[in-house]
Amino acid sequence: MKIKNVLLTGAGGKVGKAVLPKLIEAGYHIRALEFTDGLRVKKLKNVDVTSGDLRDASLAEKLLEDMDAVIHLANVKENRELFLDANVKGTFCLLDACKRAGHIQQYIQAGSDARAGIYYYPQPVPIDETHPHSGYPGYYPLSKIMEETMCEQFRLMWRLPITVLRFSWIHAEDDILAHLTLKEPNFGVPVWKDWAVTPEQKAFFEKNENAVACLRHPNGAAGKRQIVGIGDVVESIMLSLGNPTAIGEAFNVSGPSAFAYDTAAKYAAAKLDLPVVDFEVSEFNDFQIDMHKSQAILGLKPKYDIFRIIDDAVAFRKAGKKRSMCLYPG
Repeated sequence: MKIKNVLLTGAGGKVGKAVLPKLIEAGYHIRALEFTDGLRVKKLKNVDVTSGDLRDASLAEKLLEDMDAVIHLANVKENRELFLDANVKGTFCLLDACKRAGHIQQYIQAGSDARAGIYYYPQPVPIDETHPHSGYPGYYPLSKIMEETMCEQFRLMWRLPITVLRFSWIHAEDDILAHLTLKEPNFGVPVWKDWAVTPEQKAFFEKNENAVACLRHPNGAAGKRQIVGIGDVVESIMLSLGNPTAIGEAFNVSGPSAFAYDTAAKYAAAKLDLPVVDFEVSEFNDFQIDMHKSQAILGLKPKYDIFRIIDDAVAFRKAGKKRSMCLYPG
């Protein structure tokens, strides 16, 4: 493959703004789609910014002119009114335009481990790429499954050169601290206030005092889950783009291993000089992501474990940086 010109959708989002400079450094020319939602794309050399909405069926064909590859990141999350048009129809329009254009050498689809249900269902073995689509209840996982199904069928029916990257819950900036600590902003689930039942737990919220949460099962064991740092997400895209062995494949993209909430809470609490508060959460199942395929085929070697993600988040706050606009809660 000789890829030079790349269409990047969702260029103003969390992943888009992180991968864009890396694509430029690697010598690609980028057509960046900027959605009209306030997430602006930084003006960089060799980046042509186009504003538009993928719900406009006529846009995809124009975006693909002179492009060699597509990285499709544009997405909305738990939005009942928008997800079908923005996620599903938008993806269909891009795939169909690629089919009709006939010159796209690679189409990279942003997938998600949400399609496998993660914490919602018991996961007795690590989730690998053969795990069946079984999303937890929500419009976001439903849309990711529908997007992947379209990708699978476009690959089979029309031989489109598609790569799917199934990202775990992506953490950047101070996301992990927004998740682990009790004070707002809240990021992801559980929302700790919803699980505050003891006087001690409730007092933190009543007095607006901060602490670090530790998720525990009813049997007292700490919950375990796997997330991914933005750096590893960017690396997975760069390793996939122009890689012929990635064509026709789906890959898990996650951190180097699962972490336990007690370990994460203890580490973050020491960094922030805060107490740890246990929360019993019955609606949570441990899970881990099998990374063997992405390591073997893409050469992805995840570097962002829970400690590095926390360290980077603490440094972000100490530097006085402000969180980027977030259009979704997790």
